[in-house]
Amino acid sequence: MDNNNRQNQANINWFPGHMAKTKREIKEKLALIDVVYEVVDARMPISSKIKDIDELLKGKKKIMIMSKYDICDKEETAKLKSCYEDKGYTIILSDASSSSVTEIISKTNILMEPYFKDQEKKGLKRRSIRVLVMGVPNAGKSTLINRIVGKNKAGVGSKPGFTKQLSWIRVGKNIELLDSPGVLWPKFENQEEAKTLAALSSIKEEVVNSFDISNFILKKMFELYPKRLEERYGITTLTDDLIGEYNIIAKKRGALKKGGVSDYEKVSKMIIQDLQNGYLGNITLDRK
Repeated sequence: MDNNNRQNQANINWFPGHMAKTKREIKEKLALIDVVYEVVDARMPISSKIKDIDELLKGKKKIMIMSKYDICDKEETAKLKSCYEDKGYTIILSDASSSSVTEIISKTNILMEPYFKDQEKKGLKRRSIRVLVMGVPNAGKSTLINRIVGKNKAGVGSKPGFTKQLSWIRVGKNIELLDSPGVLWPKFENQEEAKTLAALSSIKEEVVNSFDISNFILKKMFELYPKRLEERYGITTLTDDLIGEYNIIAKKRGALKKGGVSDYEKVSKMIIQDLQNGYLGNITLDRK
């Protein structure tokens, strides 16, 4: 492993053309939208919040849905949920089951009830509620939509960028959902948040250095969940260059080349996959 390359870490930025296009199209359709479901990953509720969403949505009614609640650190995510609620956000926790769907629909109807009563006074009939579903790549938007619809209407992929275009999906007679591709923002002012997004697969792996991300994961886990590193890899301390730790993991997990030499690239990818696949336990990487 080239230690010099690992020390000279490049800043992460990823805002491809299709994200800019998605934001333009959302602006064009904004007049049609009643409510926005802002989907954030419960394992990183700060890092996965779209930074310019309020500027984009111009005061639209919003419900923040914290997805993947079943695989987060519930105690830490609860603290962040409280912080958002103190700022006036409506929050719903969503896990792998469909148990949150009733609450989501109920709160959507409550948000829209004053509007519909006003419309009825004008002699107008109720219509379906039009909901935009937004979030960073791989936040769980399509999975959420499929739970709400009750069918596999929105395709689901494990890599960021699976959803390619805006598309309307009807939910019974009362709600229409507008699914949107995952979007980020033009520049990451906070590189720790950028690395958190990359570590939990919201940034395309081809645009980041895997060693930077695996190093970040080791340091972050040692800071927040040191026992997990000991249980998974037998690591109890961290050195500055992390080479010793990579060697420990290589031997423990059989990531060795001929002659017993550590395969550092394989170890790096293994660390990232272990975090994403839950082998390092339920985690929340953000702190307030």
